[in-house]
Amino acid sequence: MRPTDLEVIGTDLAARWPDGGESFVSLETLRRRCPCAGCQGETDVMGNVHRGPDIQLRPESFQLVRFTSVGSYGIQPAWADGHATGIFSFEYLRKLGNP
Repeated sequence: MRPTDLEVIGTDLAARWPDGGESFVSLETLRRRCPCAGCQGETDVMGNVHRGPDIQLRPESFQLVRFTSVGSYGIQPAWADGHATGIFSFEYLRKLGNP
């Protein structure tokens, strides 16, 4: 389900959904839960997760510069520290906002 509206309100990303629901995800949570391989690691064919070095997050790591739509299924945030490889499906975004 694609949100009807997405906007940053203070330190949260707010989403309004077609069913009338709303969800709020803190920008810090959004960044810490980034699903990209650099942040979460990659799984090989044997099911082993391979991670790079720990990413040192700084205050600018939680400052959202912009987000762009990815197809009809998600968004890709760009952060003030230059990170911009995570793609959040709308389903995942809604789960983050409604734990």
